[in-house]
Amino acid sequence: MANEERETRPAGTPKTAAKPAASAATDYAFGLHHVQLALPPGGEELCRSFYVDVLGMTELEKPPVLAARGGLWVRADSLEIHLGVEEDFRPARKAHPGILVADLDGLAQRLTGKGVEITWDDDFPGHRRFYASDCHGNRLEFLSPQRD
Repeated sequence: MANEERETRPAGTPKTAAKPAASAATDYAFGLHHVQLALPPGGEELCRSFYVDVLGMTELEKPPVLAARGGLWVRADSLEIHLGVEEDFRPARKAHPGILVADLDGLAQRLTGKGVEITWDDDFPGHRRFYASDCHGNRLEFLSPQRD
């Protein structure tokens, strides 16, 4: 091993972990259209008060065949969230969308001003973030890249 360079990375870290994001490109040009979260039967009005009134998102009209199933679709900027009725509803307390926010402090202030509890977390290098739960207990992560 005299002429070989030793690779230094934490034990258990896959080699691909160090690759820059650009190397993740595929021939398919994947993107994200929406995130689906669950709500309990009859929970649309409470969701509407949280996602539209608290977060400031806009409700979208669902296609009639899908509207018959209940639920709620909302959009703001490039974020779209579909909230679907789940008969045996249990909130997502671990799984969550990571929502990019340009004015993280402004959003934090808006949420706390409307009585939403937030939890700041500084464990994601290069990002500032906090967690909150929606009106039905689904976990939401709001984050912004740190500026140097």
